[in-house]
Amino acid sequence: MKAFGLAATPQVYFGAGLISVAPTVLETYGKKIVLVTGAHSFLSSTPGQTLLEQLHQKHFSVEIYKIPGEPTPAVIDTAVTKFSAYEPDAVLAIGGGSVLDAGKAIAAMLVLGEPVVQYLEGVGTKSHPGTTLPFVAVPTTAGTGSEATKNAVLSETGAQGFKKSLRHNNFVPKTAILDPTLTLHCPPAITAASGMDAFTQLLESYLSTAANPVTDALALEGLKRIAVALPKAFREGTDVEDRADMMLAAYLSGITLANAGLGLVHGFASAVGGYFNIPHGVICSALMTAANRVTVRKLRATQANEQALTKYATVGKLFSALPGKTSDYYTDFLLDLIATWSTQMTIPTLSQNGITPQDFPKILSASDNKNNPIALTPEEMTEVLQNS
Repeated sequence: MKAFGLAATPQVYFGAGLISVAPTVLETYGKKIVLVTGAHSFLSSTPGQTLLEQLHQKHFSVEIYKIPGEPTPAVIDTAVTKFSAYEPDAVLAIGGGSVLDAGKAIAAMLVLGEPVVQYLEGVGTKSHPGTTLPFVAVPTTAGTGSEATKNAVLSETGAQGFKKSLRHNNFVPKTAILDPTLTLHCPPAITAASGMDAFTQLLESYLSTAANPVTDALALEGLKRIAVALPKAFREGTDVEDRADMMLAAYLSGITLANAGLGLVHGFASAVGGYFNIPHGVICSALMTAANRVTVRKLRATQANEQALTKYATVGKLFSALPGKTSDYYTDFLLDLIATWSTQMTIPTLSQNGITPQDFPKILSASDNKNNPIALTPEEMTEVLQNS
C-alpha cells in the first residue's frame, strides 16, 4: 500500500433542524459575528429569521454581508475593508458553495487586511501564513463540499479571467453544520447542477491517481447515496431523507477531493469559469458525460490503467444494482446513466452557455488533466469540449 496523508476535517453537526446549534457554536468564539449569505438571502426564510432571533436573544452583534454570485477578489476585499474596524470574533457563512468560499476567504483575509489576489495560487506572489478567524460553514445546497475543504475558489471573469484558490490547511472550517432541511426549497435546476457537481467530485476523486483506501471508501459511500437520492431530490425535493443523503454525499465529496484531488472535468472547469460567467456546477455537469466517455475509451484502448477500469465498473454496478453482469456492462451502464441524467435534468450544454469552437484554444491552454486516471491529448480534450 502506498503512503498517504489525510487533511483535517471540521467538527460536524449533521441532522434535520441542527441549524439551531449555531448560536452555541459561535458563542465559543465571541459575540461579534460577520454573517455571509447569498443575495437571495437565507435570512428571509423562516429558519433564517429564527436564527437571527436566537442570536439577538443571546446578545450577539451581527454584521451581514451578501454575496451576489460566485465571489471575486473585489467582493472579498470590499468585505475586509468594511469589517476590519468592526473586529469580528468569527465568520458564519450560510448558503451555497459560492457563499461558503466567500466566507472562508473573508475569515482568512480579515486577519491580514491585504488584497486577496496577492495570495491566490497561480496569480499572486505571496503565501498566506494561515492565520484566520474562526469560520463556521452552513451549506444550503448539496454540491461543492466547501464545508469540508481548505480552499476558497475566487474568480475574475473575462478575457484575462481566472478561477483560482486561496488555500491553506488552516482554512478548513472550524465547524460545519449540515442541516438538510435548509435544502428543501432548493430549486430543481440548482439541485441538479450542485448534485451533479458532487457526483463529479466523488467519481473523479475515486478514479484519481492520488486516491487512497480512505478516500475510496468515502467516495463509494457518497456515490451510493447519489445513485438513489439525486434523481429523487431533483424530481420531488421535499423528502428530508433524500436531501440528507445528498448533503452527506456533498460533504464526503469535499473530503475526498481535498485528499485525492480531481480529474479532467475540474481541469476544464477552472478555465471555463474564468473566461465565462457560468455557475461552476453547470460547467461540471455539462462536461461530465463526454469527459468520462473519452477517458474510458482511452483506458480500454491502451490498457494502461486496469485499476481505473475496475473502479468504473464498481461504480456502474453500484448504480445499476444488477448482479451478474460483466465489467464492460457496468462501465457502459454508468456512462449511459450520466448522459441520461444530464438529459433528464436539462443540463445546458457549453454551447447553450455561449461557448463556441473559437473559444476552445484558450480554454485548452488554461486546462489540465489534474489527476485523471489517464492523461488525454489536446486533441482528445478538444473532443470533450466539442461533445459537451
